[in-house]
Amino acid sequence: MQDLSYYEILEISKNADKTTIKKAYRTMAKKYHPDKNPGDEEAEHNFKLCNEAYQCLSNESQKSVYDRYGKEGLQGMGGGARSSSSGFDDLGSMFEEMFSGFGGGGRGRRQNPTDMEKYSLDMNVDMYLSFNEAIFGCEKDIEFSYKNTCKPCSGTGAKNGKLSTCKQCKGQGQVFMKQGFMTFSQTCPVCQGTGSAPAQACDSCHGEGYTEERGNVTIKVPKGIDDGNRLRVSGKGNIGKRGSRGDLYVTFSVKADKHFIREGNDVYIEIPVFFTQAVTGDILTIPSIRGELELKLKVGTRDKEQFTFRGEGIDDVHGHGKGDFIAQVNITYPTKLNDEQTELISKLQESFGIESKVHENDLDSTLDKMKNWFK
Repeated sequence: MQDLSYYEILEISKNADKTTIKKAYRTMAKKYHPDKNPGDEEAEHNFKLCNEAYQCLSNESQKSVYDRYGKEGLQGMGGGARSSSSGFDDLGSMFEEMFSGFGGGGRGRRQNPTDMEKYSLDMNVDMYLSFNEAIFGCEKDIEFSYKNTCKPCSGTGAKNGKLSTCKQCKGQGQVFMKQGFMTFSQTCPVCQGTGSAPAQACDSCHGEGYTEERGNVTIKVPKGIDDGNRLRVSGKGNIGKRGSRGDLYVTFSVKADKHFIREGNDVYIEIPVFFTQAVTGDILTIPSIRGELELKLKVGTRDKEQFTFRGEGIDDVHGHGKGDFIAQVNITYPTKLNDEQTELISKLQESFGIESKVHENDLDSTLDKMKNWFK
């Protein structure tokens, strides 16, 4: 990679615009970043080359010189791409975007610790429903615990609300770590970036900044709710320092049914059919999610054949019609035959004549083909 041109390093063409150059750099920097390649000296070297290439090609004047005279031409500009302070500023902002949450947070201003929430105002509870409750809807009472700001400490977790400088980050709100040749920062895990920590824990909340309270609400579960769906109950979540309250989200888990199988808004059922019914055709009364349906088997119904009843499935939870109800045939055969049954079946087979011996013609042609293999 050392001998490649800056364009080859970033895998772009010479006529690439600024947007393309920037996008290519992001891709290559992520690929060779030391955090993703710990201990890999070659990746670290390639990462430096990507930085060098981007700093040059993202600067119009340096790019123009490089296009004419190559790297040698940049030497007369005070060290070439490495000397561009504007290039480093741009790289810094890009790293904040690319690795936000791990590093790059040093540019942000620390929030006032009395304003920061120690928890999310929105919250989630899980609810379990039977198959029947999910497809037809129901009303459910929910009891849950939610967080409320501790009044004695105003949500700070400190006795009488008194805070002192955080010992972990020494008031900076960030802790720093070194990875290879680069130093990264991340939000202090002790003070959550405020730079302050309780001098003494609050007696009421034991330093948590909040208390747990019990709540309840009755919700109307709509028809057609499915496993994994969520329902939002506005204004029933956790309560913040300024009295604002988040939302309660209810996530549903639906129990499977013994007979009916749900696929989206469609419902499947397996219907056992004796082989004589499949051969001669029959009319069966079968169960559905809303009562009974009439299943008409045609002569020669095949095993696993499906019969669809349009609009007899589950109501769409968003009100977009109904799914279908699908009955799948499972042909069953006797495991034992008495003498009379065996004789009757033999007579039935003979009555079909050559039609009942189609397999013989197929086997004969296969045997003839095999004989030709050994000629």
